[in-house]
Amino acid sequence: MQVQLSDETAHVAFGEALGRALKGRGRVYLEGELGAGKTTLTRGILRAYGYQGAVKSPTYTLVEPYEFDARRVYHLDLYRLADPEELEFIGGRDILSDDALCLIEWPSRGEGWLPGADVRIELSVARQGRAATLTSESPWGRQVLAALQAAK
Repeated sequence: MQVQLSDETAHVAFGEALGRALKGRGRVYLEGELGAGKTTLTRGILRAYGYQGAVKSPTYTLVEPYEFDARRVYHLDLYRLADPEELEFIGGRDILSDDALCLIEWPSRGEGWLPGADVRIELSVARQGRAATLTSESPWGRQVLAALQAAK
């Protein structure tokens, strides 16, 4: 699935639609260069669950948890991860086995340790705005993308 995001408003709105389709669970790998919009997309996803606060990438803490009524969302940024084994020390095994939504920036830094994604999103800077390419990598991921497609 490919989506053109013309500006920040469209980017956040698409994140909200994705958040609704995810229903608060799964693993989403967010890929793209610095400034491609991974954290902006995360902000939109969090808005789907009612979060209105600021969202910043947890570059130094590696993980930022968000708790909602019946949902937990973990935003991970692995950019500064020196070794995938470091995920063990921050409670990664518990976070990733939880029935929660995990949004993981720079998943390649955790390769060999991270479980597979349900949805992988490649963001890139386009001539105007951003381009997002979504692929499903599990049965849940296929359901999410089908729901997202149907919501258009």
